[in-house]
Amino acid sequence: YGELFDIYGNLLNESNKKYYQLYYEENLTLQEIADLEQVSKSYIGNIIKKTSQKLKEYEDLLHIYKDKKLLSEALLTDINKIKETIKKVLA
Repeated sequence: YGELFDIYGNLLNESNKKYYQLYYEENLTLQEIADLEQVSKSYIGNIIKKTSQKLKEYEDLLHIYKDKKLLSEALLTDINKIKETIKKVLA
């Protein structure tokens, strides 16, 4: 989800973005975030879960991560494979 967050993070609201970053990038526990924000641990857990689901939904709709991965892999092969992959991405 780290790469999905890098791609779609700006589409999230500020609090979801903040909690997600604290959990995944700063490696704080749910309890540490809850204490810091003065909310319950379950609230933070729900926000993290919903944020992960939202990132997955964005990818299911937009396919940016998938297309980026396909293009990156294609660059490691011959020109015909690159052309084939570009056609798939543009379709």
